[in-house]
Amino acid sequence: MHFEPYPFEKLTSLLEGIIPNEAYSPIALTIGEPQFETPAFIQKSLAMHSEDLRRYPKTAGEPYLNESMRNFVKSRFGVELKANELISSFGTREVLFNFPQYYLFDKKEPVMAYTNPFYQIYEGAAIASRAKVIHLNLTQNNAFKPVINEEELATCDLVILNFPNNPTASLLSIEELGEWVKLALKHDFMLINDECYSEIYTAKKVPSLLEASVHVGNVSFKNILVINSISKRSSAPGLRSGFIAGDATVLKGYAQYRTYVGCASPLPLQASAAMAWADDEHVQVARDVYAQNFKAAREILGVETSDATFYLWLKVPNALEFTQRFYRDYNVKVLPGEFLARDNAQGENPGLGYIRIALVEETTKTIQALMRLKEALNG
Repeated sequence: MHFEPYPFEKLTSLLEGIIPNEAYSPIALTIGEPQFETPAFIQKSLAMHSEDLRRYPKTAGEPYLNESMRNFVKSRFGVELKANELISSFGTREVLFNFPQYYLFDKKEPVMAYTNPFYQIYEGAAIASRAKVIHLNLTQNNAFKPVINEEELATCDLVILNFPNNPTASLLSIEELGEWVKLALKHDFMLINDECYSEIYTAKKVPSLLEASVHVGNVSFKNILVINSISKRSSAPGLRSGFIAGDATVLKGYAQYRTYVGCASPLPLQASAAMAWADDEHVQVARDVYAQNFKAAREILGVETSDATFYLWLKVPNALEFTQRFYRDYNVKVLPGEFLARDNAQGENPGLGYIRIALVEETTKTIQALMRLKEALNG
């Protein structure tokens, strides 16, 4: 079993031996990890429940956590889930890796499709599942939205979308998501939307695939699943709190499978996560910072920004060369887009010529980085 090095490993190799300009303080805009303090009430809860470390956690999660997550879905998306339509998880990375293995296990020649560029765990899951891969290529020509090819989709067992999208920051409307729901039913494939960036929006709330499923009449969520996480939402990736929700028939077997996986969340983390899922005020504080960061990017760089996520998907002449030069001359790290994608059927990498910039710092520091970026782009 062979896995590609992670993008950050490739970045380390690319920058190896380069001595950054010490006239500038180091700034890393590479990883989608909020650089703010985790809200105090979450930290306080964690300390208050530390004594629960003496108890084994249930794989299924505590009822109060699962209820908090379902309440979040109801208040945020207007979708009321039954208890058997949501499973809490140890973050979402483990689900994205092991759910495809579970779901595709009995498929004779499994086929899996996902957006390209992509979160690399999708590729890892495909490799571990021995699945044939179809890339849904996101390019400037298609506005970074997946083009529907029904002939290919008819062969798929599992399709993973990721909207709001990492790394391109593109969005799908509820109508566009609804078309994908119809395709999942028509061609009988399992459709997942990775919605980890759903709460990082500037003004207008972004829709969920669950909303779209109800919108087109699929109220039982047949063939439909969503994945979401508290990491970006609450600036708390260390809580490892996520969920998978939707098709109860599929989740029933997956819940049993999870008892063997061993990814139960420690009880103090569950208690803190339940409080975080129930509160939106702290999320709005972070959203306001990201909105200011996007505003600064528009003003300093003169670029368009998305209505969601905290990423800039910026076109440059030679991403590898620019990344090296930007680090050497300005002590700022960014991520080449080609590290986040694979060649399409025509041998073209849809990430080629782009850099991904994660605007995850406080606005003052972000402005410093953007001013350096502007100078580097004009140099």
